Formats: sequence, structure tokens, C-alpha cells
Amino acid sequence: MTSPTRPRPGERLRIFNWALWDWGSASFNAVIITFVFAPYLTKAVASSEESGSSALGWSTAAAGLVIALVAPAAGTRADAGGRHRLWLGVHTSIVVLTIFGLFFVRDSPEYLWLGLLLIAVGSVFFEFAEVSYNGIMVRITNPDNVGKVSGFGWGMGYAGGLVLLVILLVLVIQPEVGLFGASDEGGLRFRIVAVLSAVWFALFAVPVLITAPAAKVKGTSAGHPVKAFLADYAALIRRLVRMWREEHQTLRFFIASAVFRDGLAAIFAFAGVLAAGSYGFSASQIIVLGVAANVAAGAGAMIAGLFDDRFGPKPVIIAGLVIIILGGLPILFSADPVVFWVCALLLSFCVGPVQASSRSFLARITPPERAGENFGLYATTGRAVSFLGPAMFALAITIFGFQRAGTLGILIVLALGLILIIPVRSAAPARAVQGR
Repeated sequence: MTSPTRPRPGERLRIFNWALWDWGSASFNAVIITFVFAPYLTKAVASSEESGSSALGWSTAAAGLVIALVAPAAGTRADAGGRHRLWLGVHTSIVVLTIFGLFFVRDSPEYLWLGLLLIAVGSVFFEFAEVSYNGIMVRITNPDNVGKVSGFGWGMGYAGGLVLLVILLVLVIQPEVGLFGASDEGGLRFRIVAVLSAVWFALFAVPVLITAPAAKVKGTSAGHPVKAFLADYAALIRRLVRMWREEHQTLRFFIASAVFRDGLAAIFAFAGVLAAGSYGFSASQIIVLGVAANVAAGAGAMIAGLFDDRFGPKPVIIAGLVIIILGGLPILFSADPVVFWVCALLLSFCVGPVQASSRSFLARITPPERAGENFGLYATTGRAVSFLGPAMFALAITIFGFQRAGTLGILIVLALGLILIIPVRSAAPARAVQGR
């Protein structure tokens, strides 16, 4: 029996450099996907907001299908040579290039499909990068600190999004003529945002590519790409059969987490829609909401990491989901912006912990040699039901006839995920195993 020890200075630096990737990746998630560039595509580039939103939905669905089909084999391929660092670098570079490419998307309908294609390709390779990124986490943590490290990474991601959104708001978006001559002519303001976002991601991705471990693991040998891909999928099928026979808890976790993670994604996907449509928020107010949501989610993720290591990830997940479900109910009954602000910040504070502890849950039950494979499955199962949250949101609005009712659809998805995760057994936290 050994006492838990603090990471040595070199290990702390490696963890910090790993988390910087999360900090940098917020440029894609927060800026490109959620708060700035995607709204620019649907409102300023598309011929109409309705057609632009529909096209964005279809392109996102296509990207999700590619991810669902390819991510597991991509993880297996990374595991085969222990090359998570290599593949993280390759996939991150492709994402950065797609963000750079958005500079050429002017505010005219003929550029819509270029923008949608670049975002879809970036989304695919971002998911592939996360498979290797999560695989690296398994190699730089131990059972005593994996929850804290996972929470720290999520927190850094939210903090990075907050800082970048504030910088872009002050220097590019709000001024009549912003940084580098940013103006509304030709959509230049938003195109410059894309370039700065790409530079941001590239800059903060470098440290982990230098310091991450590059352990070698025996596995599938290199060969013809098609044959290697098929061999990896054959191994994946054998893995799923083995999980069905021998690893019921892991398989049940994949199913449960897929459901509640889709509900969490829907919260952020439709928060801006609700803010604008039901509560009358302006564009600037929505960005301020995004900044506040990132602060709350990041703080929640970092704080919950301590509870994760002490009690295990499952109690954090369950508590977070219960609070989110209860905290979302007032939105159904009140059109008061103050109520929405309070509920939005409460939900954001709990979203971070549930996301971080879900990742640490899987890390605790995953051996290093199967990190890419399991996190590839994690990405796949998350995408497999990615239609559920949006469909329930739309269905609830259709049934009840007002926009805020969509919240009920999301809460139902989260409640289903809560029901599914409760019976799943998890690995005990390190202190419990050590009798502390």
C-alpha cells in the first residue's frame, strides 16, 4: 500500500502542457462552432437564416456519420504503435488548416458550401484529435489524480474559450474598424476572427506535441492503408463482441454516457437560440452569455475534479445531472431574462463536471494499451445518438407550441441518461482502494 503522491515537477509540466491543448481547442469549439463563425454562416453568408441553418445541420450530420464510422479504427491505429502524440499532431494540424481556410468565406451565398465543408472537415478531424488527446491523458495520469487532471483539462478549455471570446469581442467584433482593419465589408471581421482562432489553436497545441509520452505498444503492423483499416475494424468488432460477453459495465457506460452527453451538447447548442428567441438577447449579449457560461463551466469542472478523485466519477456525474434537470425546469415556466441567466449559469456550472467526470470514468477503467480504442468508441457512441437532443428539442416545441418547451425535450434526454448511468458500476477512487 502506498500513499498518494504529488506529481513531480516534470510530470506537472507534462500535465499542464497537455491541458494547454484544451485551452487552444476552444478556438474551434467556442468561436467557430458556437458563438461567432457558425452564426455568421447562417445569417450573413446564406441566402436566408432558415436555409443556412438547415444546410449547417445536414453538413454536421454528415460529419457525425464519418466520425461514427472511422473514429474507432482511428483509435485502434493509434494504439497499435503507441502513436497518440503523432496522430494528435496530424489531426490538429488539419483542423488548424480548415480554420485558416474560413478566411476565404465571404458574406455571399456562393461561399456557404465552402464554409460548411471546412467546418465539417474540421469537426471530423477535431474528434479524431480528441481520441489521441484522451489517449495521452491515460499515459500521464494515475488512479489517484485522473479525475483532477481531467477536470483541469476541461476547465482550461472553458477558460481558453472565455479569454479568446473576450479578446475577439474587444479587438475585432465590437469596434467599427477592428484589429487588422476588421470591418463588415465582405465579412472581413469574421474572416479575421477565423485566422486569429487558427493561430490561437496552433500556438497552444505545440507544448503537448513536444512533451507528451510516445510509448511504443505492440499491435497491428503497418501495411496497405485499406487493408490496415479493415484489419482495425475487424479488431474493433472482436472488441465489441468481447465487451458484450465480458465487459458489460464498460458497454453500459458507453450507452449511458452517449445519451447524457448528447443532452449536455444540446444545452450549449440551443442556449443561444433560446436567449435570442425567447428572452430577446442581442448578439453582444449572447457573446457575454457565452463568456459567463465558460467561466461557470470551467470553475465547475476544476472544483468537481477534487470530488472525483475523492469519491469517484459516478457520484459527480449523478449529482451534476440531477442539478441540471432541476435547474432547467424554471426555463419552461418563466420568460424573465433574469431567470434564464440564473438557470443558464447553474446548468453551465454542472455541465463541466459531468463532462470531465465522464472522461475520467472511462480513463479509470481503460488500460493504456486500449486507450485510443476505448476513446474512439467513446467518440463513436457519443455521435451515434447525436440526433436525440435536437430531435427532442424540436418535438417538444411542436407539441406544446412555444420555444421554451424545447427545454423539456433536452431534460428528458438527460433524465434518460441519468437512469442509464445509475446501475453502472465504476472503478473505486484511489483513496478508497487504499483504504483511506
